[in-house]
Amino acid sequence: MPKGFIIIILLGLQIVAHAQLADLDVLLEKKEQFVAQKEQSILMLKKRLAANPNASLESRFQIVDNLYNEYRSFIYDSAFAYAKRLIDLGYEINDPEKIGYAKTQMGFTTLSAGMFKETFDTLNTVKVSQLDDSTKLEYYSLMARALYDISDFNRDAFYSDNYVAMADKYIEFATSMSEPDSYTFLYLNGLHNLRVERTDESVRYLNKLMAKKEHLTNHEFAITASTLSYLHLKLGDTTKAINLLAEACISDIESAIKETSAMTSLASLLYQQGDIDAAYRYINHSMEDANFYGAKQRKSEVGAILPIIASARLNYVDGQRKTLLWYSIGLTVLAILTIFFGVSAFLQFRKLRKKDKEISDKNIILTESNNKLSEANKIKEEYLGYYFNINSDYIEKIEKFKRSVDQKLIQKKYDDIRFVMSKIDLKKEREDLYQSFDKVFLKLFPDFVEIFNSYFKEEDQIILEKDQLLNTELRIFALIRMGVSDSDKLAKILGYSVNTIYAYKNRVKSKSILPNDEFERRIMEIEAI
Repeated sequence: MPKGFIIIILLGLQIVAHAQLADLDVLLEKKEQFVAQKEQSILMLKKRLAANPNASLESRFQIVDNLYNEYRSFIYDSAFAYAKRLIDLGYEINDPEKIGYAKTQMGFTTLSAGMFKETFDTLNTVKVSQLDDSTKLEYYSLMARALYDISDFNRDAFYSDNYVAMADKYIEFATSMSEPDSYTFLYLNGLHNLRVERTDESVRYLNKLMAKKEHLTNHEFAITASTLSYLHLKLGDTTKAINLLAEACISDIESAIKETSAMTSLASLLYQQGDIDAAYRYINHSMEDANFYGAKQRKSEVGAILPIIASARLNYVDGQRKTLLWYSIGLTVLAILTIFFGVSAFLQFRKLRKKDKEISDKNIILTESNNKLSEANKIKEEYLGYYFNINSDYIEKIEKFKRSVDQKLIQKKYDDIRFVMSKIDLKKEREDLYQSFDKVFLKLFPDFVEIFNSYFKEEDQIILEKDQLLNTELRIFALIRMGVSDSDKLAKILGYSVNTIYAYKNRVKSKSILPNDEFERRIMEIEAI
């Protein structure tokens, strides 16, 4: 055969294998749908069992058996529980065949969990002679599988050979009872020939089964494909082995089978072939299934290989990261060379922007300072005028008073002097002083009272009387806004004691919605017009 033709065939096989893996990946995205379907079937059976509490023992045995078969490769704990119920019902019915059948199912469940002692303890109590042919055939097949499995687990030359010899006898019993074209006959012969290392003969039997795919259950097909995969791997046909394992996995997913090793074997094989990503993906799905099924043996089998694949994937990712790092370094060097001249311009532009920002910030500060200076100048202008006017009025009053007193003294009209003195009303003078201050202040800060009241709840706001411009509380904080914050000075200006000033301030602040330490700062922020 020409070399080129062989290469074309090999490439074609690889394409088929990759297509199977692609189909598997698509189905893995939908596996919860198949699980949901199985759970729905289980729920219907449970409802049926609950709805027939007084049904005959035989009817209940059949429903429990159906439930067991749903669970046997799905959830270990539930399968074990229903196998136990089958045994109990078998004894209640007092039917040796049903007891033997139920114990056989229990043996399958404990074997699936890797519990060899419990499996043999259970199966050795079965009275084979009292079983019908179908159960007897299942019993022999299960014993053969259990003996082969313990042989692989034990790996002792003496005991392993004994286990294999005993398993061969059970296969002989089973095949002698089977139809030559049946699943049991073909699979057990394939398994026997595999164990005695007659690979081609084993492949011949299993290929016959694969040709009868439409007559097999999904689980039977998955077991056949997995076993055949192992044989093709021995023959060196890795692509065929991967293809068969992928088909087995697809069949298990469609049946919602969780008690399976096909996915683990596929992950291991892909890991050996260097497809780390796919191996890691499948081994994680396998661990999910093992955890779902709940048997320690399955978790242990998957757990033995998962860290190896995970470590390889970590190394693979690390290698990719290093490769990307070198690419990045190369691209960085090129980028540096490309933007070298641009960086200088960028830095200059940045400096200019920084200078612009500094100028802008200084302009803002200058504007604020100018505004404050303008406000201060306006206040000074108003209060200088106020100061001179008020002083001028007081000087004029003092002059009039002095002339009047001098005249009375010259005339020795002492009683008139006392009368003139009694007409001086200091309280009114102070009130006039406050009234003048209030007018000038509100001219500068017309919104002061409104803003001041906004710092209080409505019920605590100051309501001025008719013709009243400011009251004592407002006047204290008006003076503070004018820059007179010292309590001694406030006391002297307003004619109160220092303690009274403190009391007024504390009372106002305690009612405010603002924190005490923030109140005076907010007063100072009130702007003049």
